[in-house]
Amino acid sequence: MRLTWSHKPCHRAHQMVMTRVARSSQRKCEIYAFFITFVWLMMVNTVHSWPCPSDCICLSHTQILCNSGHLTFVPLNELPKTVEHLSLTKNNLTYLPTDAFRGLRSLRKLTLDGNSIQSIDQFAFRGLSRLRELTIQHTPLRALKKLSFSGLQNVTAILLGYNQISVIEEFAFATSANIRLILLNNNPLHIVSAHAFSRLTNVEHLIMPSGIRHLQPDAFYELDSVGLLKLSFMDLSSLKANTFRGLTRVHVLAIQDSDLGVIKTDAFAGLSQVGSLNLLNNKIDSVQKLSVTRQNQVKHFRFNGNHVLDSPRKSTFNVIASEGFTMVSNHFPCDCHLFRFLDGYPFGLNASTDWFIGKNFCISPLELNGQPISVVKQNFIEKCLQSSPAAPLGSTRTLFVVAALYYFHLLVH
Repeated sequence: MRLTWSHKPCHRAHQMVMTRVARSSQRKCEIYAFFITFVWLMMVNTVHSWPCPSDCICLSHTQILCNSGHLTFVPLNELPKTVEHLSLTKNNLTYLPTDAFRGLRSLRKLTLDGNSIQSIDQFAFRGLSRLRELTIQHTPLRALKKLSFSGLQNVTAILLGYNQISVIEEFAFATSANIRLILLNNNPLHIVSAHAFSRLTNVEHLIMPSGIRHLQPDAFYELDSVGLLKLSFMDLSSLKANTFRGLTRVHVLAIQDSDLGVIKTDAFAGLSQVGSLNLLNNKIDSVQKLSVTRQNQVKHFRFNGNHVLDSPRKSTFNVIASEGFTMVSNHFPCDCHLFRFLDGYPFGLNASTDWFIGKNFCISPLELNGQPISVVKQNFIEKCLQSSPAAPLGSTRTLFVVAALYYFHLLVH
């Protein structure tokens, strides 16, 4: 008797199982679709469960535009607590009081450009713990008052360009430690007060406007871990002692294209851990003493392209940079003060001054303006070195005139 195997009963059983699985999957899909529809309807109902402010466009419960609406106050009672992006540009807001945005805890981006804001009170933005970006530009705002931007714990960018800011008061940004970018371009900033940026850490870019007239001592005190601090087109009577005291861990500190007046002794005292300290293309009346010591922990020092109106004296420059420094393309008066300075081994006993006289230039006398210092005749230099020590600062102008006349006599004869 031959035994045979039939797969038909097994096949029917398999079909039955698969049919049950398909029906179960279909039911799950139907339930899932119903759930998604229900959630969507709930969201729609939530969005439309509050009236949109009359001067605003509500794109959603998280994004609201109130632009050009002639608002004179922030409509807190009409805004949903869920708003994340709020734009209030081109309104008539003139003043931001303390807790001006109370209750809007979900805000991530706030735009106030083009308003008539003239004053911001202390802790105006308190309670906005999730805010990431704040922009207040093209307004008549005149000052950053004490603690006005305090309490912004997670803001990464504050844009304050094109206002009328003339003063930054002390502790204006206190307790707002995580700001990455502060943009202050195109403001008539005259005074940066002591402690103006205190307690800021991890600022990647601090871009200051042109026209600064006063950097108070300790202006950057407790400003820690900065990527770029750029100071350009300033108009200072002097770079004061301790201006940069308390400024630590800076990748690049650039002071450029400015009238620095007199660089006072200890202007860089208390500055520490700097990747590159650059003084570039400035007009400098005189240098009392430019000291960069081991305590400053500066890697690179660059003093390039500057016009120094009064020649340096012995010990004027005391620079120690762990990875080197450059001093090229500068202009100095080619007078006896300069050659006495160079004769005193200003860059160390093992450093020749040949590179200095070949790569720096005369600003005076007029006949040598723009010429390398190396063109000055040796007999004039020897005469300077044989003469009496440099006169006091009060008689510098007289000595310069005498030296210039003497050198002109040598050129003629």
